[in-house]
Amino acid sequence: MAGADGRRPIVVGVDPDPSKRLALAWAADEADRRHLPLRLVHAQGVPTGGYRSGETRPSWEEWNQALHELGDQVLKEAVAFVRSRHPAVEVSTLLAEGEPAWVLRQEARGAALVVVGSWHLSRRREMSSSSVILPLTAHAPCPVAVVPEPEHVTQQPAYFVVGVDGSPHAAAAVDVAFEEAALRGAHLRALYVWHPPLLGVLDEDAAVRECRRVLSETVAGRTATYPDVELHHEVVRGHPVQVLAEASEHALGLVVGTRGRGGFTGMLLGSVSQGVLHHAGCPVITVPA
Repeated sequence: MAGADGRRPIVVGVDPDPSKRLALAWAADEADRRHLPLRLVHAQGVPTGGYRSGETRPSWEEWNQALHELGDQVLKEAVAFVRSRHPAVEVSTLLAEGEPAWVLRQEARGAALVVVGSWHLSRRREMSSSSVILPLTAHAPCPVAVVPEPEHVTQQPAYFVVGVDGSPHAAAAVDVAFEEAALRGAHLRALYVWHPPLLGVLDEDAAVRECRRVLSETVAGRTATYPDVELHHEVVRGHPVQVLAEASEHALGLVVGTRGRGGFTGMLLGSVSQGVLHHAGCPVITVPA
């Protein structure tokens, strides 16, 4: 799916509801910052009541034609929105038949980033539903950004948060977090969240020192590559989901690996990654190793 110049596009799932434009705006801004093409994808799965109209006949042929016409209209409006926001961004579209999660996973194979919207992960059969987000973030070979609705309030100076735990996924997340912070001229807050085991540890101070060592090693070297990014890193005691969600409440975004230490190959998604997708109020970028 890379263009003739080799650039991989940013892929964004387009919601049929025209009032939900935050994910589309986020993706357009990201494409503009990265000088990448933007691919707008609208996938038509099982027909839902949201597509019904008084003029639509019950026959499958007429129903399918109505879906295609409405899908074309959704994409035309999305293209107009992007071009009004960033006229220089190269835009392409795809109207696909199939479940949105499957379609977006296929598109992710050639993408630099996939962007989807979130409405508290509660509505089904939409681009913004958990039935799309969780399978997509678990299996996409590229980073996935989940952008919440409504828009959250950020603080100045602007900052990103990244979760670190010493796993390869976390190391990849740190790379993405530095890049995102650099693109926006933002600070970066790297957190290692230490969650004491239920039975406790013999030497808590030693455990925390080990966390600090892992955190320092994980971020080492990135500061030379991104000298303009002001880095703050610390070890915080608590539950990872709660700590990361609270730390990123007013952040530009939260970056996490799709699986952390102790994860199993057969798991769809790490418990921390899945937890922050449900609880973080800012955009969450999940990064595979």
